[in-house]
Amino acid sequence: MTEKDTLFQNAPAHGADFVFDERVVNVFPDMINRSVPGYTLVVQLIGLLARRHVQAGSNVYDLGCSLGAATLAMRQAVSAPGVTYIAVDNSAAMIKRFRQRLEAEVETGAPVKCIEGDICTTDIRDASMSVLNFTLQFVRRAQREPLLRRIAEGTREGGVLLLSEKIRFSDDAEQDDQTTWHHDFKRAQGYSDLEIAGKRNALERVLQPDTEQEHLRRLKAAGFARVVRCFQAFNFVTYLAFR
Repeated sequence: MTEKDTLFQNAPAHGADFVFDERVVNVFPDMINRSVPGYTLVVQLIGLLARRHVQAGSNVYDLGCSLGAATLAMRQAVSAPGVTYIAVDNSAAMIKRFRQRLEAEVETGAPVKCIEGDICTTDIRDASMSVLNFTLQFVRRAQREPLLRRIAEGTREGGVLLLSEKIRFSDDAEQDDQTTWHHDFKRAQGYSDLEIAGKRNALERVLQPDTEQEHLRRLKAAGFARVVRCFQAFNFVTYLAFR
């Protein structure tokens, strides 16, 4: 049973940076659903898009997989034969919990390889679909374009990359509005102002969002031919990039 996220109920004004440790793993499903508008729908969309774009005999990568929600959505939706799912995360606690979840499954399905590792050094080969679902924002900016280039180079012709991100806005007034609406969403999910401020403080040095213009420029420079925005809820956006 998922625990309720209460990690920031008594957060100090200047707490430690956010870390995906055992404490976060225990509350992660509750945390992300109450923090990211439309997260459940995004996971469903990943499954739908995978059904259309995953190719037979290919690899599918979930980079920064956390507890494997995207992997499982794709695995359930895709009927193409010979597909291998490769789920990568640098959090030992996340990978351990995802492996336990897979081991507890009774039904069989396409193979899933769970790898504890750095997505920036993960070997991408023969991919028809890769997913960065709210992951790139945690990667150092200097490593973002090289990572996307490696994904593009390892993707089959006609393959895709799904990228979900929290974005920032060039216009200060729009940025303020979007931030206010996002905080209103979190309050509606039961978070207090103290919890909102505490989590924001913990994330501000490790989650560094880019503008949509920067994302589009970087994806094109990395080698993706076309990029489509397929979902947006306030300052959270999902793109599909075509190789």
